[in-house]
Amino acid sequence: MFAGSWECLGRYEDLRHAGDGRPVTQRGLHAGDVPVLLTFPSDSAVLALANTCRHRGHEILPAGAADSRKALICPYHAWNYSLDGSLAKAPGFDRVPGFEAAEYGLVRLPTAVWHGWVFVNAIGDGPSLADHVGDLDALVAPYHPETLLRRARLEYEVAANWKVVVENYHECYHCPRIHPELCRVSPPTSGANFDLPGSWVGGSMELRAGATTMSLSGASDATPIDGVDPRVVLYLGLFPNLLISLHPDYVMTHRLTPLAPALTRVECTWYFVDDTVDPSYAVEFWDLTNRQDWAACESVQRGLSSPHFRPGPFAPNEDAVHRWVTMVARAYQGATPPTAAQ
Repeated sequence: MFAGSWECLGRYEDLRHAGDGRPVTQRGLHAGDVPVLLTFPSDSAVLALANTCRHRGHEILPAGAADSRKALICPYHAWNYSLDGSLAKAPGFDRVPGFEAAEYGLVRLPTAVWHGWVFVNAIGDGPSLADHVGDLDALVAPYHPETLLRRARLEYEVAANWKVVVENYHECYHCPRIHPELCRVSPPTSGANFDLPGSWVGGSMELRAGATTMSLSGASDATPIDGVDPRVVLYLGLFPNLLISLHPDYVMTHRLTPLAPALTRVECTWYFVDDTVDPSYAVEFWDLTNRQDWAACESVQRGLSSPHFRPGPFAPNEDAVHRWVTMVARAYQGATPPTAAQ
Protein backbone atom coordinates (compact mmCIF):
# COMPACT_ATOMS: atom_id res chain seq x y z
CA MET A 1 0.00 0.00 0.00
CA PHE A 2 2.95 2.33 0.48
CA ALA A 3 5.66 1.23 -1.96
CA GLY A 4 3.03 0.22 -4.49
CA SER A 5 1.18 3.52 -4.27
CA TRP A 6 2.09 7.23 -4.27
CA GLU A 7 3.62 7.73 -0.83
CA CYS A 8 4.28 11.25 0.40
CA LEU A 9 7.91 11.53 1.52
CA GLY A 10 7.71 15.11 2.77
CA ARG A 11 7.95 18.69 1.58
CA TYR A 12 10.31 19.55 -1.23
CA GLU A 13 12.04 22.36 0.66
CA ASP A 14 12.66 20.11 3.68
CA LEU A 15 14.02 17.21 1.63
CA ARG A 16 16.19 19.57 -0.44
CA HIS A 17 18.04 20.84 2.62
CA ALA A 18 20.07 18.98 5.22
CA GLY A 19 19.57 19.47 8.94
CA ASP A 20 22.02 22.37 9.01
CA GLY A 21 20.17 24.16 6.20
CA ARG A 22 22.71 23.50 3.45
CA PRO A 23 21.32 22.30 0.11
CA VAL A 24 21.83 18.62 -0.60
CA THR A 25 22.04 16.79 -3.91
CA GLN A 26 21.05 13.36 -2.59
CA ARG A 27 19.02 11.95 0.30
CA GLY A 28 18.39 8.36 1.37
CA LEU A 29 14.84 7.41 2.35
CA HIS A 30 12.43 4.51 2.38
CA ALA A 31 9.13 4.30 0.53
CA GLY A 32 7.38 1.43 2.24
CA ASP A 33 10.07 -1.26 2.42
CA VAL A 34 11.90 -0.03 -0.68
CA PRO A 35 15.17 1.92 -0.27
CA VAL A 36 14.83 5.13 -2.29
CA LEU A 37 17.37 7.77 -3.22
CA LEU A 38 16.19 11.29 -3.97
CA THR A 39 18.49 13.47 -6.05
CA PHE A 40 18.22 17.18 -6.72
CA PRO A 41 20.01 17.94 -10.01
CA SER A 42 18.79 21.58 -9.93
CA ASP A 43 17.04 24.01 -7.60
CA SER A 44 13.60 23.02 -8.85
CA ALA A 45 14.00 19.35 -9.86
CA VAL A 46 13.83 16.11 -7.91
CA LEU A 47 14.41 12.56 -9.13
CA ALA A 48 13.73 9.29 -7.34
CA LEU A 49 16.06 6.33 -7.90
CA ALA A 50 16.14 2.85 -6.45
CA ASN A 51 18.78 3.08 -3.72
CA THR A 52 20.31 -0.19 -4.85
CA CYS A 53 23.69 -0.42 -6.58
CA ARG A 54 23.51 -2.31 -9.88
CA HIS A 55 26.63 -4.29 -8.94
CA ARG A 56 25.93 -6.09 -5.66
CA GLY A 57 22.89 -4.25 -4.31
CA HIS A 58 24.55 -2.14 -1.63
CA GLU A 59 22.65 1.04 -0.71
CA ILE A 60 24.22 4.12 -2.23
CA LEU A 61 23.25 6.23 0.78
CA PRO A 62 21.82 5.03 4.11
CA ALA A 63 18.22 5.92 4.91
CA GLY A 64 18.10 9.25 6.72
CA ALA A 65 21.45 10.42 5.35
CA ALA A 66 22.06 13.41 3.08
CA ASP A 67 25.05 14.28 0.90
CA SER A 68 26.03 17.34 -1.13
CA ARG A 69 28.34 15.55 -3.57
CA LYS A 70 27.53 15.84 -7.27
CA ALA A 71 27.98 12.10 -7.73
CA LEU A 72 26.39 8.96 -6.28
CA ILE A 73 29.20 6.69 -5.12
CA CYS A 74 28.48 3.23 -3.80
CA PRO A 75 30.53 2.74 -0.59
CA TYR A 76 30.95 -0.99 -1.29
CA HIS A 77 32.85 -1.14 -4.58
CA ALA A 78 32.88 2.54 -5.62
CA TRP A 79 30.57 2.29 -8.60
CA ASN A 80 30.01 5.92 -9.50
CA TYR A 81 26.69 7.27 -10.80
CA SER A 82 25.56 10.68 -12.01
CA LEU A 83 22.65 12.42 -10.27
CA ASP A 84 20.33 11.16 -13.02
CA GLY A 85 21.28 7.58 -12.10
CA SER A 86 23.43 6.82 -15.14
CA LEU A 87 26.58 4.80 -14.44
CA ALA A 88 29.66 7.00 -14.88
CA LYS A 89 32.41 4.63 -13.72
CA ALA A 90 32.72 1.00 -12.62
CA PRO A 91 36.25 0.37 -11.29
CA GLY A 92 37.90 -2.64 -12.93
CA PHE A 93 35.38 -2.89 -15.77
CA ASP A 94 37.13 -0.55 -18.21
CA ARG A 95 38.41 -3.39 -20.37
CA VAL A 96 35.83 -6.07 -19.71
CA PRO A 97 34.52 -7.20 -23.10
CA GLY A 98 30.80 -6.61 -23.58
CA PHE A 99 30.32 -4.48 -20.48
CA GLU A 100 28.09 -1.53 -21.36
CA ALA A 101 27.79 1.13 -18.67
CA ALA A 102 24.53 2.37 -20.19
CA GLU A 103 22.88 -0.92 -19.20
CA TYR A 104 23.67 -0.53 -15.50
CA GLY A 105 22.17 2.75 -14.43
CA LEU A 106 20.16 3.02 -11.22
CA VAL A 107 16.47 2.26 -11.70
CA ARG A 108 14.48 5.49 -11.99
CA LEU A 109 11.17 5.61 -10.11
CA PRO A 110 8.08 7.73 -10.80
CA THR A 111 8.19 10.90 -8.71
CA ALA A 112 6.20 14.11 -8.64
CA VAL A 113 5.81 17.30 -6.63
CA TRP A 114 2.19 18.17 -5.84
CA HIS A 115 1.48 21.48 -4.10
CA GLY A 116 4.94 21.35 -2.51
CA TRP A 117 4.87 17.71 -1.34
CA VAL A 118 7.12 15.06 -2.91
CA PHE A 119 5.49 11.75 -3.88
CA VAL A 120 7.19 8.56 -5.05
CA ASN A 121 5.83 5.32 -6.47
CA ALA A 122 8.60 2.98 -5.31
CA ILE A 123 7.36 -0.10 -7.19
CA GLY A 124 7.32 1.98 -10.36
CA ASP A 125 3.99 1.02 -11.90
CA GLY A 126 0.35 1.98 -11.64
CA PRO A 127 -1.50 5.21 -12.43
CA SER A 128 -0.13 8.73 -12.65
CA LEU A 129 -0.19 10.94 -9.58
CA ALA A 130 -2.88 13.03 -11.28
CA ASP A 131 -5.15 9.97 -11.51
CA HIS A 132 -4.28 9.00 -7.92
CA VAL A 133 -5.19 12.48 -6.64
CA GLY A 134 -8.28 12.82 -8.83
CA ASP A 135 -10.71 15.55 -7.80
CA LEU A 136 -8.85 16.22 -4.55
CA ASP A 137 -6.74 18.76 -6.44
CA ALA A 138 -9.73 21.07 -6.95
CA LEU A 139 -10.27 21.20 -3.18
CA VAL A 140 -6.62 21.77 -2.24
CA ALA A 141 -5.57 24.18 -5.02
CA PRO A 142 -7.43 27.29 -3.70
CA TYR A 143 -5.28 27.17 -0.53
CA HIS A 144 -2.01 27.27 -2.55
CA PRO A 145 -0.14 25.20 0.06
CA GLU A 146 3.02 25.28 -2.09
CA THR A 147 3.30 29.02 -1.33
CA LEU A 148 2.69 28.72 2.42
CA LEU A 149 5.51 28.73 4.96
CA ARG A 150 6.23 26.10 7.57
CA ARG A 151 6.07 27.66 11.02
CA ALA A 152 5.83 24.63 13.31
CA ARG A 153 6.28 20.87 13.37
CA LEU A 154 5.71 18.19 16.01
CA GLU A 155 6.43 14.46 15.82
CA TYR A 156 4.58 11.76 17.71
CA GLU A 157 4.89 8.01 18.05
CA VAL A 158 1.45 6.46 18.38
CA ALA A 159 1.08 2.89 19.63
CA ALA A 160 -1.54 2.06 17.01
CA ASN A 161 -1.67 0.85 13.44
CA TRP A 162 -1.53 3.61 10.82
CA LYS A 163 -4.95 2.63 9.45
CA VAL A 164 -6.51 3.12 12.89
CA VAL A 165 -5.05 6.64 12.99
CA VAL A 166 -6.58 7.45 9.60
CA GLU A 167 -9.97 6.00 10.56
CA ASN A 168 -10.05 8.21 13.66
CA TYR A 169 -9.17 11.28 11.57
CA HIS A 170 -12.11 10.76 9.24
CA GLU A 171 -14.97 10.83 11.75
CA CYS A 172 -16.26 13.15 14.43
CA TYR A 173 -18.68 10.62 15.92
CA HIS A 174 -16.16 10.49 18.79
CA CYS A 175 -15.76 14.27 19.14
CA PRO A 176 -18.41 14.96 21.83
CA ARG A 177 -16.76 12.41 24.11
CA ILE A 178 -13.07 13.28 23.79
CA HIS A 179 -12.78 16.70 22.06
CA PRO A 180 -14.66 19.31 24.14
CA GLU A 181 -12.32 22.06 22.93
CA LEU A 182 -12.94 21.21 19.28
CA CYS A 183 -16.70 21.04 19.80
CA ARG A 184 -16.68 24.55 21.27
CA VAL A 185 -15.45 25.99 17.95
CA SER A 186 -17.01 23.54 15.46
CA PRO A 187 -20.26 21.54 15.72
CA PRO A 188 -19.34 17.84 15.46
CA THR A 189 -22.35 17.13 13.23
CA SER A 190 -21.64 19.97 10.79
CA GLY A 191 -20.44 19.67 7.22
CA ALA A 192 -20.56 16.73 4.84
CA ASN A 193 -18.25 14.12 3.34
CA PHE A 194 -17.18 14.01 -0.31
CA ASP A 195 -17.65 11.13 -2.72
CA LEU A 196 -15.44 12.13 -5.66
CA PRO A 197 -12.88 10.37 -7.92
CA GLY A 198 -9.39 9.63 -6.66
CA SER A 199 -7.58 7.65 -3.99
CA TRP A 200 -8.70 9.82 -1.10
CA VAL A 201 -11.55 10.42 1.30
CA GLY A 202 -12.57 13.44 3.33
CA GLY A 203 -15.14 16.02 4.20
CA SER A 204 -15.87 19.39 5.76
CA MET A 205 -16.80 20.89 9.12
CA GLU A 206 -18.13 24.35 9.84
CA LEU A 207 -17.01 26.90 12.40
CA ARG A 208 -19.43 28.09 15.04
CA ALA A 209 -20.68 31.67 15.03
CA GLY A 210 -17.99 33.85 16.57
CA ALA A 211 -15.13 31.45 15.75
CA THR A 212 -12.77 32.34 12.93
CA THR A 213 -10.51 29.29 13.07
CA MET A 214 -9.62 26.17 15.03
CA SER A 215 -8.02 27.45 18.24
CA LEU A 216 -8.84 27.27 21.93
CA SER A 217 -10.44 30.71 21.79
CA GLY A 218 -11.77 30.42 18.25
CA ALA A 219 -9.70 33.47 17.30
CA SER A 220 -6.89 33.61 14.75
CA ASP A 221 -3.49 35.28 15.04
CA ALA A 222 -2.65 34.80 11.36
CA THR A 223 -3.34 36.32 7.95
CA PRO A 224 -6.34 34.63 6.29
CA ILE A 225 -5.74 32.64 3.13
CA ASP A 226 -7.20 34.57 0.21
CA GLY A 227 -10.05 33.09 -1.79
CA VAL A 228 -11.13 30.28 0.56
CA ASP A 229 -14.33 29.81 2.54
CA PRO A 230 -13.75 31.53 5.92
CA ARG A 231 -16.37 29.38 7.69
CA VAL A 232 -15.25 25.90 6.62
CA VAL A 233 -12.43 23.50 7.55
CA LEU A 234 -11.67 20.59 5.20
CA TYR A 235 -10.27 17.24 6.40
CA LEU A 236 -8.80 15.24 3.52
CA GLY A 237 -6.87 11.95 3.52
CA LEU A 238 -4.78 11.09 0.46
CA PHE A 239 -3.99 7.39 0.32
CA PRO A 240 -1.86 6.07 1.86
CA ASN A 241 -0.22 8.51 4.29
CA LEU A 242 -0.99 12.22 3.93
CA LEU A 243 -3.79 13.88 5.92
CA ILE A 244 -4.44 17.49 4.87
CA SER A 245 -6.45 19.84 7.09
CA LEU A 246 -7.36 23.09 5.34
CA HIS A 247 -8.28 26.01 7.60
CA PRO A 248 -9.21 29.59 6.73
CA ASP A 249 -5.82 30.81 8.02
CA TYR A 250 -3.45 27.82 7.92
CA VAL A 251 -2.88 24.38 6.46
CA MET A 252 -1.99 21.48 8.74
CA THR A 253 -0.78 18.05 7.65
CA HIS A 254 -0.28 14.71 9.35
CA ARG A 255 2.22 12.51 7.48
CA LEU A 256 2.15 8.90 8.67
CA THR A 257 5.03 6.41 8.67
CA PRO A 258 4.31 2.86 9.88
CA LEU A 259 7.11 1.66 12.18
CA ALA A 260 5.50 -1.64 13.20
CA PRO A 261 2.02 -3.19 13.00
CA ALA A 262 1.07 -1.36 16.20
CA LEU A 263 3.34 1.70 16.00
CA THR A 264 3.09 4.77 13.76
CA ARG A 265 5.22 7.90 13.52
CA VAL A 266 3.08 10.99 12.89
CA GLU A 267 4.69 14.19 11.64
CA CYS A 268 2.31 17.12 12.18
CA THR A 269 3.18 20.38 10.38
CA TRP A 270 1.58 23.82 10.21
CA TYR A 271 1.87 26.21 7.23
CA PHE A 272 0.91 29.89 7.16
CA VAL A 273 0.80 32.83 4.76
CA ASP A 274 3.12 34.99 6.88
CA ASP A 275 6.57 33.91 8.05
CA THR A 276 6.37 36.16 11.13
CA VAL A 277 3.19 34.70 12.61
CA ASP A 278 3.31 33.09 16.04
CA PRO A 279 1.81 29.64 15.30
CA SER A 280 1.27 28.73 18.95
CA TYR A 281 -2.49 29.41 18.86
CA ALA A 282 -2.94 26.65 16.25
CA VAL A 283 -0.24 24.33 17.62
CA GLU A 284 -1.61 24.49 21.16
CA PHE A 285 -5.10 23.58 19.98
CA TRP A 286 -4.04 20.72 17.73
CA ASP A 287 -1.38 19.30 20.03
CA LEU A 288 -4.11 18.90 22.64
CA THR A 289 -6.52 17.46 20.06
CA ASN A 290 -3.85 15.15 18.64
CA ARG A 291 -3.01 13.74 22.06
CA GLN A 292 -6.68 13.12 22.77
CA ASP A 293 -6.87 11.24 19.47
CA TRP A 294 -3.69 9.25 20.08
CA ALA A 295 -5.00 8.03 23.43
CA ALA A 296 -8.20 6.87 21.72
CA CYS A 297 -6.30 5.19 18.87
CA GLU A 298 -4.02 3.35 21.28
CA SER A 299 -7.04 2.11 23.22
CA VAL A 300 -8.63 0.92 19.96
CA GLN A 301 -5.40 -0.89 19.06
CA ARG A 302 -5.42 -2.71 22.39
CA GLY A 303 -9.08 -3.60 21.87
CA LEU A 304 -8.44 -4.90 18.37
CA SER A 305 -5.96 -7.38 19.81
CA SER A 306 -8.67 -9.01 21.91
CA PRO A 307 -9.86 -12.42 20.68
CA HIS A 308 -13.37 -11.17 21.42
CA PHE A 309 -13.34 -8.25 19.00
CA ARG A 310 -15.72 -8.36 16.05
CA PRO A 311 -16.30 -5.30 13.82
CA GLY A 312 -19.43 -3.36 14.67
CA PRO A 313 -21.69 -1.38 12.31
CA PHE A 314 -20.78 2.08 11.05
CA ALA A 315 -22.82 5.02 12.32
CA PRO A 316 -24.44 7.18 9.61
CA ASN A 317 -21.83 9.91 10.12
CA GLU A 318 -18.96 7.41 9.75
CA ASP A 319 -19.47 7.19 5.98
CA ALA A 320 -15.94 8.54 5.31
CA VAL A 321 -14.51 5.75 7.47
CA HIS A 322 -16.52 3.24 5.45
CA ARG A 323 -15.05 4.69 2.24
CA TRP A 324 -11.57 4.50 3.76
CA VAL A 325 -11.80 0.85 4.87
CA THR A 326 -13.33 -0.03 1.49
CA MET A 327 -10.35 1.62 -0.18
CA VAL A 328 -7.96 -0.37 2.01
CA ALA A 329 -9.81 -3.60 1.20
CA ARG A 330 -9.63 -2.85 -2.52
CA ALA A 331 -5.91 -2.18 -2.17
CA TYR A 332 -5.49 -5.63 -0.58
CA GLN A 333 -7.33 -7.01 -3.61
CA GLY A 334 -4.90 -5.26 -5.95
CA ALA A 335 -7.05 -2.34 -7.10
CA THR A 336 -4.86 0.26 -8.82
CA PRO A 337 -5.52 2.98 -7.89
CA PRO A 338 -7.41 1.93 -4.78
CA THR A 339 -10.72 3.77 -4.57
CA ALA A 340 -13.85 3.55 -2.45
CA ALA A 341 -15.94 2.55 -5.48
CA GLN A 342 -18.14 -0.50 -5.03
